[in-house]
Amino acid sequence: MTEYKFISDNDDIRIDVFLSDVYKEASRTYIQKLIKDGNIKINGNTVTKNSYKIKEDDEIILNVPDPISLEILPENIPLDILYEDDDVLIVNKPKGMVVHPACGHLEGTLVNALLYHCKDCLSGINGILRPGIVHRIDKDTSGSLIICKNDIAHRNIAEQLKEHSINRIYYGIVIGHLKDSEGLVDIYMDRDKNDRKRMAVCDSLHGKRAITHYKTVEEYKGYSLVEFKLETGRTHQIRLAMKYLNHPILGDHIYGPATNEFKIEGQVLHAETIGFIHPTKNEYVEFKAPLNPEFVKLLEKLR
Repeated sequence: MTEYKFISDNDDIRIDVFLSDVYKEASRTYIQKLIKDGNIKINGNTVTKNSYKIKEDDEIILNVPDPISLEILPENIPLDILYEDDDVLIVNKPKGMVVHPACGHLEGTLVNALLYHCKDCLSGINGILRPGIVHRIDKDTSGSLIICKNDIAHRNIAEQLKEHSINRIYYGIVIGHLKDSEGLVDIYMDRDKNDRKRMAVCDSLHGKRAITHYKTVEEYKGYSLVEFKLETGRTHQIRLAMKYLNHPILGDHIYGPATNEFKIEGQVLHAETIGFIHPTKNEYVEFKAPLNPEFVKLLEKLR
């Protein structure tokens, strides 16, 4: 445990905002976790609410737990690298690959591949199981993903994600034809109370807002190729939005039919474009991941 001491020079400011400004090695999300876990003392008293307002000359003690030695093993798994420098790595994740390990699933993930490729050059903000991971896409969603190679880059990209300023464009094949060729789905969503693996639409008091812009690109017999632009980035956001419109994504057995005529397992969804302000160059950069082979073959059949 490492202890940091700060004296507030602000009055009536949230503790999480203050610490994010003075302790730049961590993201605001991680700061909020430290607060909730009881690692913050103000004038000798433990504070666990992120919204706590500090006063000028308050003494703030921040305790940061020592990093846990990594137990995830590097694996020589080929990576489809779209771009790499000292700060970020942009990969085209294949369909079927899990982004980060979980209990009982510690091999074959993107993190295993990153540990082999990057060695020790990955951010550590997200802890033992998620080095370098600042955002993720589902196992069966393919496409572009930002990997952070140091904590400063991680914090910068995390802030852009929080501000919804990162440009993210997806393509998916949905069942049927949309009534409106373009529009947006503006809903609130949270974990399904009956199935924690699913998300569900809920009211504004119990969920987080999810805004998805969509546009039909091509129509086929019984299916459509649709472009999605994310304004927010929630778990299963596009998949739930299409279920909400009664046009689930083809192959999505969680939010759509259990079977399909093409015998496809997993949603036909691809994160094509990722654009953001580079954390050190301070200029907009954009990368596009080519469609995965299954997606391409399916389009050929539909056309």
